[in-house]
Amino acid sequence: MEHVYLGRQPVIDLHENLFAYEILYRDGDKTNAITDDRYASAAVINNVLNKFGTQSLLGNRKAFVKIDQKFLMNDIIFSIPKDFFIFSLFDSVEINAKTIERVQQLFEKKYTLSINDTSLTLAHLQKYKPIFKELSYFKVNFQESIDAQTKELIGELKKNGIKVVGTHIEDSVYYSLAKQNGCDLFQGYFLAKPNIVQNAKYDSSQFNILRLYNLLMNDTNIDEITKEFENNHALTIQLLQFINSGYFNFKNKISTIHHVLTLMGRTQLSQWLMLMVYSKSVSKSDGVSPLMLMAKNRTELMQKVLKMIHPDAKSNAMGEAYFVGMLSLIDALFGIELSQILETMHISEGIKEALLKHKGLLGEIYLFVQAIESFNTEAIESFITKYKLDHEMVRTSILQSIESVNSFEDSLKALK
Repeated sequence: MEHVYLGRQPVIDLHENLFAYEILYRDGDKTNAITDDRYASAAVINNVLNKFGTQSLLGNRKAFVKIDQKFLMNDIIFSIPKDFFIFSLFDSVEINAKTIERVQQLFEKKYTLSINDTSLTLAHLQKYKPIFKELSYFKVNFQESIDAQTKELIGELKKNGIKVVGTHIEDSVYYSLAKQNGCDLFQGYFLAKPNIVQNAKYDSSQFNILRLYNLLMNDTNIDEITKEFENNHALTIQLLQFINSGYFNFKNKISTIHHVLTLMGRTQLSQWLMLMVYSKSVSKSDGVSPLMLMAKNRTELMQKVLKMIHPDAKSNAMGEAYFVGMLSLIDALFGIELSQILETMHISEGIKEALLKHKGLLGEIYLFVQAIESFNTEAIESFITKYKLDHEMVRTSILQSIESVNSFEDSLKALK
C-alpha cells in the first residue's frame, strides 16, 4: 500500500514572524532526500486543495510548491487557484522562448512565481534575467556556493523588486550569514537550534513564568498561586483574555485567577504557562513567535503519538509527553544549555532522560516528532513499523496537530 507524506516547512521574515510555508510531499516508497526533483507537483496541490484543505494546512498563508518543466508547460496549471500557492521553479527548468511566454502568461493572470533553491552565481543571474519582471521570489541555497559576490548578486535581484529567500538555514551561523548578505526571508529550522550564549540570563518576565510553573507543579496552596499571578499584571491580563478568547469552551466569562485555577486545573494551566514562555507578546514584540507555534505543534504530536501507542495512557503520562515537546525548544529560546535550564525546574528524571539522551518511549517519540518536522520519511517509516502504527492514523494526527496550531495562532492574533 502506498503511503503519502505531506509536510510543511516555515519561511520566516526579517522580524522572525511566520511569512509562508513550503509544502513537502513524498510517496511512502520514495525515501530519497527532500531536495530530490521527484516532487509530484500535481499531487502536492491536489492534496492541499482536496484532501487536507488550504485552511487546515496553511491557515491564512501561502505555500511555496516546487514546479518542474512539464508541470509548468501543462495547461492544468491555469486551473489552480492563485491565492494559495507560490510556484517555485526548479533550477532544471530551461529558460527558453516557450518558458518565458508561459511565465508571462502566469504573471498576467496574477500568479506568484519564484525560483527554487539554487546557488547564486553570475551565470544563474544571467539565466533568469529574461523573467526578472515576472519573479516575486528567488530562493538561494546557503549550504552551497556563498562567496564575496553573493551580497552584490542579491542586491541586483532586490533592485528588480525580487525578494530573496535564504534556504537551508539550519543554525544561527547561516541565519546571520543570510541576513548579512541581504536576504528578506529565511527557510529552515534554525529557530529550533540554540545559539548558546555563555553566562546568558533569563528575561525577567520569562523567569517569572518558570517560577509560577514550579509553584503549580509543587502543589503550592491555591491562594499563594493566585497572589503570585496577581503580582504579574501583564501575564494575568493576557491569561484572562486568552481564556475568554474562544479557544476554550467555557460557558461563562472568567474574571479571576482563582476561577481559572478552579476550572482549568494545575496541569492545563501549567501547560499554558509554558507556552507563554515562548510568547513574544510576553517578552519582546507583538508578533506570534514561530518558535511558540513549533512548540505547540510538538506538544500536540507528542501526546497524539503516545495515545496511539498506549490508548489507555493516563493523564500523568500525557502530561509528561506534553512537557517533553514543550521543553524541547526552550534552549533555543533562552540561548542556554538545556541541561542547565532543566536544573532550575521541577522536572521528572524520565522527562530529563527523554530530552537530553532520547531514552525511553518519550525519547523515541521525541525523535519521531523531529523526523516529522525534518521530513525524514525513512525515520518516520521505521518508527511506524516498530510500533505497528496505522499510517492513516499518523497522517490524521499530523493534520489535526497542524489545525490545532492554526487555531491557537488565530486565538492569539485576536488578542492583539
